[in-house]
Amino acid sequence: MKGVSLRLVGVCHDYGGLRVLDDVSLEVPAGRVTMVVGPSGCGKSTLLGIMGGLIRPGSGRVMQEGGMAEGCLNALTYVFQDFALLPWRSVAGNVGLALEGAGVSRAEQGRRVAEVLEVTGLSAFAGAWPRQLSGGMRQRVGIARALVVRPAVLLMDEPLSALDAQTRDLLLEVFAGLIARSGATVVYVTHNLEEAARLGDRVVVLSRRPGRVRAVIEVDEARRGGLAGELWRLIREDAAAAERELACG
Repeated sequence: MKGVSLRLVGVCHDYGGLRVLDDVSLEVPAGRVTMVVGPSGCGKSTLLGIMGGLIRPGSGRVMQEGGMAEGCLNALTYVFQDFALLPWRSVAGNVGLALEGAGVSRAEQGRRVAEVLEVTGLSAFAGAWPRQLSGGMRQRVGIARALVVRPAVLLMDEPLSALDAQTRDLLLEVFAGLIARSGATVVYVTHNLEEAARLGDRVVVLSRRPGRVRAVIEVDEARRGGLAGELWRLIREDAAAAERELACG
């Protein structure tokens, strides 16, 4: 079977005695885009780090199920909001870095780099240096670097949040196409509800801290148009409940 899914069971995590995530159980289906939204501080990025193995949960389990497609060099690959490009390497050099030491021939490295530069619209900038690129173009390089290993699971932590609104809106369409073509299982953390509505096949809404799964919304085209408003209402209701608890306390 091709495609990797993730299953989280009873995941909890604390920072210095402060509970950040509490009893999170969640299915991340293979080949689909799962968006994660919720109030600031609810543990979205921590949850992504636990899924990717960067953070060991205080309790609970994360399981990978399924098989990787042919040509996949990395089961789990991250894209962060910080582009983290090496300034002394060209665009092609930054993208190809992930292939070095991976047992891929030089010819295959060249083919893969050329392929992802083409699909991300960066072919004409292969020899450019990061300092010569706009923020939006640098983030495309970050995406190309992630895609070049043909990941089974793509973990994206607010990849557009460092960009201005106009660039972010333009890149949304690019992201939608790139994610669809990659065939990867995608988990995408965002605070931008329009991004969640535009890109997601399903949206996981976390509660205020400690983060718990408040809702899992399956997205179809009929629902997509009003989804951002629906998500906002869920998050606002949670915030209002917190305010009432403080008032009563």
